[in-house]
Amino acid sequence: MPHNAIKNNDIPAALRHLLRQAASLTNPADVAAIKAAYKTYDSATPEGEGSNASDIGGISRVWISMMTAAELCRNIAPDRNMVIAILLFPLFQAGGISLEKLREDFDDDIATLVEGLKNIQELYDRHGAIATENFRNLMLTLARDIRVIIIMIVDRLVVMRAINHHPDQSMVHQTAMEASYLYAPLAHRLGLYKIKGELEDMSLKYTNRDMFTRIAGKLNATKRSRDAYIESFIKPVRDALIRAGLKFEIKGRTKSIYSIWNKMMKQHNDVEQIYDLFAIRIILDVDREHERSECWLAYSIVTDMYQPNPSRLKDWLSVPKSNGYESLHITVLGPQDKWVEVQIRSRRMDEIAETGIAAHWKYKGIKSENDLDTWMNHVRDILEDTESSPMTLMKNLNMDLYSKEVFVFTPKGDLYKLPLGASLLDFAFLIHSRLGCTCVGGRVDGRSVKLNYKLRSGDTVEILTSSTQQPKIDWLSMVVTSKARNKIRQTINEINNRRAELAKELLQRRFKNRKIEPDESSLMKTIKKLGYKTVTEFYNAIADTQLEPNDVIDLYLQINAAVESPAAEVRSAEEFVFQQPADAADSSGQSDDVLVIGDGVKGVNYKLAKCCNPIFGDDVFGFISSEGVIKIHRTSCPNAPHIFEKYPYRTIATRWSGKAGSHFVSTLSVVGTDDIGIVTNITSIISKESRASLRSISIDSHDGLFHGYLVVGVESKKILEDLIKKIQTVKGVKNVQRTN
Repeated sequence: MPHNAIKNNDIPAALRHLLRQAASLTNPADVAAIKAAYKTYDSATPEGEGSNASDIGGISRVWISMMTAAELCRNIAPDRNMVIAILLFPLFQAGGISLEKLREDFDDDIATLVEGLKNIQELYDRHGAIATENFRNLMLTLARDIRVIIIMIVDRLVVMRAINHHPDQSMVHQTAMEASYLYAPLAHRLGLYKIKGELEDMSLKYTNRDMFTRIAGKLNATKRSRDAYIESFIKPVRDALIRAGLKFEIKGRTKSIYSIWNKMMKQHNDVEQIYDLFAIRIILDVDREHERSECWLAYSIVTDMYQPNPSRLKDWLSVPKSNGYESLHITVLGPQDKWVEVQIRSRRMDEIAETGIAAHWKYKGIKSENDLDTWMNHVRDILEDTESSPMTLMKNLNMDLYSKEVFVFTPKGDLYKLPLGASLLDFAFLIHSRLGCTCVGGRVDGRSVKLNYKLRSGDTVEILTSSTQQPKIDWLSMVVTSKARNKIRQTINEINNRRAELAKELLQRRFKNRKIEPDESSLMKTIKKLGYKTVTEFYNAIADTQLEPNDVIDLYLQINAAVESPAAEVRSAEEFVFQQPADAADSSGQSDDVLVIGDGVKGVNYKLAKCCNPIFGDDVFGFISSEGVIKIHRTSCPNAPHIFEKYPYRTIATRWSGKAGSHFVSTLSVVGTDDIGIVTNITSIISKESRASLRSISIDSHDGLFHGYLVVGVESKKILEDLIKKIQTVKGVKNVQRTN
C-alpha cells in the first residue's frame, strides 16, 4: 500500500499495512504480546492520557511507529527485534513499560534498541546545534547501534511525509531543516539513496515551497519534449549495444528537484539554463568477473557516438566510493548540442545504488576515508562470508566510533567536543580562557558538580564563576586539554610575576627607609644564601610573608660587612683585601648631556637602573617609575619585556648623546682557579686602565675555584668590552662576563 494511501492517525489501517509488510518477520505471539502491553497501559491510564501522549504535532506517535516499521520492511529488510522495538518505543516514551520489563517480557536486544531511541529522542528534544558535525557524532555515540540510526532515518522519512500542509509551519520548517542537515547526509552515507533523495526534495518543498513548485512545474511542462529527446538519444545507443552482443537495460532518469535547485545555486543559473535535467542509465546483465570490462566497452560505444567531456568523467569502477557505490559516469554532447549524463553500471552495482545498505551487506566494500565509513566497511567485510541475517550480526557490533571523545551542551544548546576524560575545568577553558580562570564549579543537568567532574556525552554544562577566583597549581592535575594546561601555567606565572614585582618594590622601599642603596651583586648573594634558586621565588616568598624584608636587609648588611672586613693571612682568593683608590671614590656622577631623552631633550634628571646598570654605548630606553623618576634601562634588561608589555605608555625613547666623559658602574662576574695571585693580577690590570676604575670586589671560593664580583667604573661599553678581554688573558681565569 503506498504511504499516502493511509491517513495520518488511522492506526487500524496502518496496523494492517504493517502486518502485511512484516509477515515474514513477526509471528502471532509477537503481535499478541505487543497488543497486550498497550492494552495493559491503556486500561491503567485515565481517558485522554493514553499512549498517544507523545504525539508529534497532533500526529499519533503509534501511527508513526507503525508506518516506520512498515517502511523498513519494504525497503531495508530489518530484523524482528527492530520492528518490535519501533512498536514498543511510544509505549516506553509514555511510561507504559520500563526497560526492565522489556528485557523480561521481550528481549535484551529489544530493550537496548529502545534505550538507543530514547537517548536520541532526549538529544533531539534540546533543539540545539543540530546542523553540526558534533551533533551527528553525539547522536551516533548515544545510539550505540547502527540499527537505531537506520530506524531514525526512516522515522524522519515518515514524519516528513506526514507534515505536508501541517498548520504549525514553525515545526514543519524545523523538521525539514533537520532532515536536510542531519538525516539526508546520513542516509547518503549508508547508501539509502532513495530515502536521501526524498528527504532532500521534501526539505526543499517545506522550506522554499515557491521554488519547489516552480521547478516541479517546469519539469512537468517539459516532460513530453524531454521524453522525446531521451528516446531520440537512446535509440542509436540501444542499437549499437545490441550489435555488440551486450545484454542490458536502458533507463532515462530525471534529476531530483533538490539536485536541480542545488545546481542552480552553484551555477547561479535559473532553471531554464539547466540543460542536463535528466540522465541515461545503462544497466548491464553480466557476471561479476566481466562487469568492469563490459562497462568500459559500453563506454567506448557511447563516446564513439557522442562527443564526451573528459573533465566530467567520474570513474567509480576503478575506485568505488567509500560507501560502496560503483558506477561509470560520463557527460556527452547529444542532439541539439545538449549535454547528457550517461551512467554505466552492472545489475549488481545498480542494486547497491538503488536499494542501499541492505545491498551493501551482500558485497565486499573498499577502504574508507573516515571512522564511520571504516566501521561500515568492517561490517560489510564480516557479512560477506556469512549466510546469517545482516541485522542479526549488527546487534553484536558496538558503535564505539567516538569512544575517545565526549560531546556536551551549553545551557543555550551549543554543542562542543572534548577528549575523553575532560573535566568541567577543561570545558570552561574551551569556552573562554577568562571563564576558566574564574571557574569555581558548575551544574551538570541541574546538579552541582566540582571542578574535577569528568564530563560525559550528552551532559548540559553550566559554568559558575567568581571574580575572586584565580588558577592554582593543583588545577593542572584536573585538566587534560593542552589549552587549559597552557592557560593555567601562563596565568599562574603572570600572577607570580605581578606579586614578585610588588614585593620587589616593597623591599626597595625598606632599603630606602634605612638609607641603603642596595648593590645588585650583594643582593644576589643574599638571595643565594637564603636558598632561593630564582629571583621570582625570592620575591614571592616576601609576597607570601614567608620572608620579612627587614630580615633580608639585615642579612644583606652582614654579607657586605663580611666582604669589607680585613682579610686573614691565607692564600685563598676569597681572602683578598681590596683598597678602593681615593680618586675613584666619587666618579659615578653623570653629565647633564650624556643622554638625550625623548625628542632631543637634554639635561633631564634621570637615574641609571640598578637591575641592569647601563653604560655608555648600551642600547637603552627610559621608563617613568611610580615615583615619577626617569630610570634608564638597557633594552636587554631582564625587566624590559615586562615593562614593554605592561607599561608601554611609560617608556621613553632614549639614546646617548655621543659624548662620554663619565664613569658608569658595571658588575663583572669572574670565575677562576682559587689563587690570591690571580685576583691581584686582575686588579692590577684594572688599575692600569686610565678610563676604568675598580669600585668594589667580593669573592667566594669553593672546591678549588673562586667566584668573584667586580664592580667597575668605565666610560663606555667599548672600554668595558676591552677590559673583559684583558682579564680573560690572565692565567687561571676561566670565565669573565658582564652580569647586568
